[in-house]
Amino acid sequence: MENLALIESFSEFKDDKLIDRVTLMAILEDVFRNALKKKFGDDDNFDIIINPDKGDLEIWRNRIVVADGEVEDPNQEISLTEARKIEPDFEVGEDVSEEVKLIDLGRRSILALRQNLISKIHEHDNTNIYKQFKDLVGDIYTAEVHHIRHRAVILLDDEGNEIILPKEKQIPSDFFRKGDNVRGIIESVELKGNKPAIIMSRTAPEFLEKLFEQEIPEVFDGLITIKNVVRIPGEKAKVAVDSYDDRIDPVGACVGMKGSRIHGIVRELGNENIDVINYTNNLQLYITRALSPARVTSIKIDEENKRAEAILKPEEVSKAIGRGGHNIRLAGQLTGYEIDVFREGAEEDVELREFSDEIESWIIEEFNKVGLDTAKSILEQDVQDLVKRTDLEEETIIDVIRILKEEFED
Repeated sequence: MENLALIESFSEFKDDKLIDRVTLMAILEDVFRNALKKKFGDDDNFDIIINPDKGDLEIWRNRIVVADGEVEDPNQEISLTEARKIEPDFEVGEDVSEEVKLIDLGRRSILALRQNLISKIHEHDNTNIYKQFKDLVGDIYTAEVHHIRHRAVILLDDEGNEIILPKEKQIPSDFFRKGDNVRGIIESVELKGNKPAIIMSRTAPEFLEKLFEQEIPEVFDGLITIKNVVRIPGEKAKVAVDSYDDRIDPVGACVGMKGSRIHGIVRELGNENIDVINYTNNLQLYITRALSPARVTSIKIDEENKRAEAILKPEEVSKAIGRGGHNIRLAGQLTGYEIDVFREGAEEDVELREFSDEIESWIIEEFNKVGLDTAKSILEQDVQDLVKRTDLEEETIIDVIRILKEEFED
């Protein structure tokens, strides 16, 4: 058969790409029909017979015999004289089937046909990769660093699939070299054109949750349930755990003797500080636990506005707020409540938002970010310490302190 190399390559594609016979036949027929449309304008009257296992291919064009001089569509009709060259006993109105040789398509068409075949095979591969990784979204995956770019690290898995780890989805302390193995969760998969874009994340709370499943047998077996996970990647995380078996201490099981079980997870996350707390339906107790390591004296809850006021001894306040306000922010995210911290004996304190007429809202927000949301909580701080902890100028802070002092002097 003409262009034997093209036919022989059918079985090569099948072996190399691991495509099943039915799928390969459908791709081949689609490719040939596109070639026939370009050559003859239509493919409705063609029969294509393919046997990719043997490398056999036959194309037959079906036309109706019409009287000489009455051919209007050469693709659908054949004159009586031309029909009788195929078989001498044809009559007008009969159907004629004539084999089309590959060489009839032209050399350029054959080359284009092969290229189209390769393209369709790749498209099929990409569709399969998309489906494969769509099923892996939310699961931990490991791949090797192939290329390091300014905005992303490009990873390759064992099958050569490209996975993207964007800069914003890396833990701040992450440092990779070519050839390093990297773990993260498959966060999303999108088809961009015909190519799947597979995005990995190491900052998602789900990554920490999956690490617990991998590293702690009781979590994997379902004896311990993870109720919620919140993170400031690379800095601090809080994990609420529960067990329906009273004999199991969920916190102890997760942390292990002297932190032995959780140590590997902490190391994987760039020494992220992980607080594991017992979940409870008792909201006051849950918020109290969420503020650990601080010891809370009492809690007042406003369920309608999702707010809570925690009263603590003065020496416990800085623990509740945490470095950079991380502890109180994560406690709020874990419980779903906005938490305000007050010192014992500071009932006459005034919330900072009450000064919105004199202090601009963005300045109040900057103080709130580090857990300072009352007048006295700011007045008790050192000015230079406030400059370091916030993004505010010293002059601005001094002006705020003046306004707050006037309130209490009055």
